[in-house]
Amino acid sequence: MPKLIDFKMILTNIPQLLQYLPITLAIVILSMIVGLVFALIIALVRLNKIPVLTQLFTLLVSFVRGTPLLVQLYLSYYGVPIALKYWNYYNHTNYNINNLPAFLFVFVAFAINEAAYNSENIRGALLSVDRGEIEAAQSLGMTGGQILRRITIPEALVVALPTLGNQFISLIKGTSLAFVAGVIEMTAEGQIIAGRNFRYFEVYLSLAIIYWALTVITEVIIRFVEKRLNKFRTVQKVVEINDTLEDNALPIKRSLQVLETETK
Repeated sequence: MPKLIDFKMILTNIPQLLQYLPITLAIVILSMIVGLVFALIIALVRLNKIPVLTQLFTLLVSFVRGTPLLVQLYLSYYGVPIALKYWNYYNHTNYNINNLPAFLFVFVAFAINEAAYNSENIRGALLSVDRGEIEAAQSLGMTGGQILRRITIPEALVVALPTLGNQFISLIKGTSLAFVAGVIEMTAEGQIIAGRNFRYFEVYLSLAIIYWALTVITEVIIRFVEKRLNKFRTVQKVVEINDTLEDNALPIKRSLQVLETETK
């Protein structure tokens, strides 16, 4: 019987594919960071119902969530050069479109995709923050920025972390589409290897093992961070409650001291 599956090749393919892991991680980390920043901006704009921007961002989120990521990659691949041509024409510049790296097209597509999806996650998390805490901070004279930094974002982060973690895992797996824009990452290298030895099953099984391992590692890290955040917020709330009890007990202590003095 012929050797249908080469198990040794499955293992030997993994080191070759891992050489392109830094490119995959670069796409994931950069896209996630930029996407989160824009997602927070979109969520805040929509929550505060800023005219014009709210409608534009709502349309953007609806379009991105309603179209496949593969189509978005093609739009970025063909759309960014067109945008650069318009820029050259109206600003009298002469940027060379042929010098644009393929990584840029992938980065733009993934960053916009992450911004759209995470904006909904962040918006829901921001809405879950207790309104009483915000009003208490306002009564203490905190500015909007201080409230956002000290109360709203920390509280919302605990709620949003699981969904953001799932989105991060989806992004890791989504980078396998980057080859359509000419970026040689792990999946693209796998196709090159399989094209040489015609062992497609072994190569794609090696890829599956790598992506699976990355997903498991990410899940463990997210679970650890989530537990630490929950523990931190619990301790913080206990401290706040103790401070409140001490503040409320202070007038009672003073009254008792006055009564003792009068009795003496």
